[in-house]
Amino acid sequence: MSYVKTVLEHSIVIDSIITIHYFEYMKNFEFRGEAHDFWEFLYVDKGTVAVCADRTWVTLHAGDIIFHQPDEFHAIKSIGKDSPNLVAVSFTSASSAMDFFIHKTFTLSREERSLISGMIAEARQTLSTPLHIPSIEQIQIKECTPFGSQQMILLHLELFLITLVREHQDEHHASRPVHRFSPVQESAEQERLSEILKYMEYHICEHLHVSDICNTFSISRSALQSLFHKQLHCGVIDHFNKMKIQRAKDIIRDGTMTMTELAYFLSYGSLAYFSRQFRISTGMSPSAYASSVKGISDGLRKVDDDAAP
Repeated sequence: MSYVKTVLEHSIVIDSIITIHYFEYMKNFEFRGEAHDFWEFLYVDKGTVAVCADRTWVTLHAGDIIFHQPDEFHAIKSIGKDSPNLVAVSFTSASSAMDFFIHKTFTLSREERSLISGMIAEARQTLSTPLHIPSIEQIQIKECTPFGSQQMILLHLELFLITLVREHQDEHHASRPVHRFSPVQESAEQERLSEILKYMEYHICEHLHVSDICNTFSISRSALQSLFHKQLHCGVIDHFNKMKIQRAKDIIRDGTMTMTELAYFLSYGSLAYFSRQFRISTGMSPSAYASSVKGISDGLRKVDDDAAP
């Protein structure tokens, strides 16, 4: 018996990855811009930024993304009250379908955001070059990586782009800036989780116990833990501790407190305990993190000054 082979079409093919970055910037940072001969997208994970794309300024909030086509000048500055977290990925592709992304901005769904998260997770396992340093212009691969991790980065990116075309091809993007709307909750379960997270954020400076949440929301301990493991893949207190560390990082980048004041503000028993928990979560001490982020901002400022006519 003979078989006829069917060649399946590749709608979008990524030829190469230039850089993958996850930045945590100081408040009020500014980058005066650049242009290059490859694609790039900028995703706002937290905060609010203004992005210049070919002399048009766009306001992006958390959850928004913008694409820059090859040779398009782009610049960025923080304009919100929160220190921004940004994902920037640059790559090459000769696929004609990439024309869809010219002058495009979107607000991402939960599924689309998860594809970015998957790509960043693979990059952390695969790349020896750190993701948080803007001056890195070429990625390097670790000597030992999980099987297929390099291909997984490409697959995540290609799937992400294909998903965007499918989900947003009927939208009209006649003008900028982006208008961000609160997404409709997909289910009662997600709505309950959202309310619980708001409650945890409100009590971020306190010692919060699982029983406090259970009593407030009339939910059993087992149901609460199940909700967090299903939606966030971690326990309740584990997530609360992550929220505390994230708030600590925000305050460090804002530069409004000393480390001792910060430890007291977030109800850590001592500066030493806070420093230990921060190191466990981030891999560096609070002072090392502060120096790292400040160094990145100062480096960007120096690059801008050197490039100024």
